[in-house]
Amino acid sequence: MLISGAQFIAPALQYIKAIQTHAARGRGSMAMTGKNGIELLAAFFTLGGDVYPFGPTEISPIPFKDRVEAAAKVGYKGMGLIHADVQATAAQIGLKEMKRIVDDNDIKYLEYEFLSGWYLDGERRAKSDVMRTEMLEVAQRLGVRNLKIAPGLGSDLYAPTEAEMTPDVDRMREAFAGVCRDAAEYGVRVVMEIMPFSNVRTLEVARAIVEGADQPNGGLLIDIWHMARGGIPYKDIEKIPSRFIGSIELDDADADVKGLLWEDTIYHRRLPGEGVLKPKEFIQAVKNAGYEGPWGVEIISETYRKLPLAEQAKRSFETTMAQFK
Repeated sequence: MLISGAQFIAPALQYIKAIQTHAARGRGSMAMTGKNGIELLAAFFTLGGDVYPFGPTEISPIPFKDRVEAAAKVGYKGMGLIHADVQATAAQIGLKEMKRIVDDNDIKYLEYEFLSGWYLDGERRAKSDVMRTEMLEVAQRLGVRNLKIAPGLGSDLYAPTEAEMTPDVDRMREAFAGVCRDAAEYGVRVVMEIMPFSNVRTLEVARAIVEGADQPNGGLLIDIWHMARGGIPYKDIEKIPSRFIGSIELDDADADVKGLLWEDTIYHRRLPGEGVLKPKEFIQAVKNAGYEGPWGVEIISETYRKLPLAEQAKRSFETTMAQFK
């Protein structure tokens, strides 16, 4: 049975009040756009240097200030953060200084990843809940737009079990609503990503969770790579009510998967327009669905991440903007 939005009127009002406060500071709006209607957000791994998801470290070797300035210089209006790197940076310079750097460089949008275990129980859930609180407190202080949460991944990313890949939709729907209600207290949106190597690998399951929870600050994160590699037609995006599309990520890939899907996504992504995923068609489908927020760029590649920071910023920005022409 789907959860009714009427059950959560009070949290919705709390969220509206909080989001109005954020909007007054230039944060949190879902429909802020530049003069040409396109604003880009560099996801964490796009400018993070030689690191990758769930690698030996997710702490960037590049100073936070350098990354923000490089992004702003080429025209990015948003940036991605990841929890381990935020903790390390805050320990060095403090959250107040991080926010000053972001504001001084006119970075309007921040997205913060990656909360996992939010629907589980026992020790894993307890750890997730601690991390949830930590992330939301940071998000409020930095003016984060979206908290990104993970679908269910295998405890061994290279060999997930059948149980781990089987979604308990009712449980996940209820838990997602809970994350959203908590985030509303901080004026933050929550977006859940669809991934072909997870327990949320179809739009049907993703929509049942997010639309079923029916929270005013809850939506989906839709990445072109995950859609294409998961065999989901771009046209299906047009069926999603626009209010449930919370974040978009652009990139590209070769025709053939290299190794496992997990290996392909962390080692072999391409810049938009340099692969076969047809980002212009993806963009059009997202526009047709009514999405009006910033467009994320997430490049995770073992060759790209070794490039100089300035080259990473310039190439990722220019190749992505070219897809809107």
